[in-house]
Amino acid sequence: MLHARGLTLHYGSSQILNGVDIDADKGAVTCVMGTNGVGKTSLLKALSGTHTRSKGEYLLDGEEVGRLPAHALAKKGVGYVPQGRDIFPLLTVQENLETGFACLPSSDRRIPDEIFDLFPILKEFLARRGGDLSGGQQQQLAIARALIAKPRLLLLDEPTEGIQPNIIQQIGRVIEYLREKGEMAIILVEQYFDFAYGLGDKFYVLERGEVRLSGGRHDLTRDRIMQAVSV
Repeated sequence: MLHARGLTLHYGSSQILNGVDIDADKGAVTCVMGTNGVGKTSLLKALSGTHTRSKGEYLLDGEEVGRLPAHALAKKGVGYVPQGRDIFPLLTVQENLETGFACLPSSDRRIPDEIFDLFPILKEFLARRGGDLSGGQQQQLAIARALIAKPRLLLLDEPTEGIQPNIIQQIGRVIEYLREKGEMAIILVEQYFDFAYGLGDKFYVLERGEVRLSGGRHDLTRDRIMQAVSV
């Protein structure tokens, strides 16, 4: 689904990504790991189009996407759940979900029942403002909003950050369900090691904007990944 080579990204004169290669397959969870400040979020920004990469090849389902902005990549099937969620606090839950309609033809602009099967609390809170939800409920809303647009590539940035354990477990079950459906590739950036390792099919460990270690679950032991993440 995703094939990227030599991704480079700058913030002003500072180079954050240094030639990152990454692949993500449909029906699999690709985990991007590493300590703070190594470029994980910047990688997702480059892949989502929210920050234009400086260089690099980026193919989505075999198509070179160039340097498209975020809204154009979203229409091509890139769903992004950013760190911090970025829901609209003054809009209701229903209105937040409906912002995902912008990527869909008018005939598909409805909230599927599947969304409420995955996140039942959202159905109860449709009329509640997004800013009045708890952190865990906001995270569920952010993921649901991304799914509304029917992504082929789903980018998740730290979905467990600041979330209570029962919601973390629910989000894990949702990711497992989406993987088993086999309709999308999922890239998960995550600091919570056990959560990421339990879900991951493929792993990339970043260090100073470069890939330090990569491989599939059968290629890398838990201890080897843990050691690379801890350095």
